[in-house]
Amino acid sequence: MKRIYVVRHCKAAGQSVEAPLTAEGLEQAVQVADLLEAVGADKLVASPFLRAVQSLEPLAQRLGLAIEQDARLGERVLSAHDEPNWMELLQAAYEDLDLCYEGGESGRTVMERAVASVQDILASGADTTVLASHGGLTTHLLMYFDDSFGFESWQKLSNPDVYLLTFEGDDLASAKVERVWDQ
Repeated sequence: MKRIYVVRHCKAAGQSVEAPLTAEGLEQAVQVADLLEAVGADKLVASPFLRAVQSLEPLAQRLGLAIEQDARLGERVLSAHDEPNWMELLQAAYEDLDLCYEGGESGRTVMERAVASVQDILASGADTTVLASHGGLTTHLLMYFDDSFGFESWQKLSNPDVYLLTFEGDDLASAKVERVWDQ
């Protein structure tokens, strides 16, 4: 059995690639480490966005593991433009995974890159991985394994949030999804 803990990053001071965690977010990262320290992680992987990396730093320090960065785990780009009705556009994009706005990427594209990262993690030989990413990517990844996830699930995600994906070997079809963050 292989396990991947999927962490939505802790509270951040913005949405840019370089947006750091807030003081509260740094405290939350310690809580994430408290939750996951004993799970036997042998691999840590994060989006290259600073807030995702910082969300795993306390855990990495405790375990003596490096945090690998994977650009495929970066947040979804909905559109190249700031859209005043972005929430409506996002909801429509969850309902139609092939919908793609100018300069953005479709939900299917986000899902495919997230799943490709998971496939590489499963093939890496690691038994237990902790992966840190973002709300949009996390929801699309979970949607791949459980089609009950979607726009409403995205709205309900907390910062941070933690889900456990359990696999029989490298078999994606065997995935079980469970929320393990209860704060």
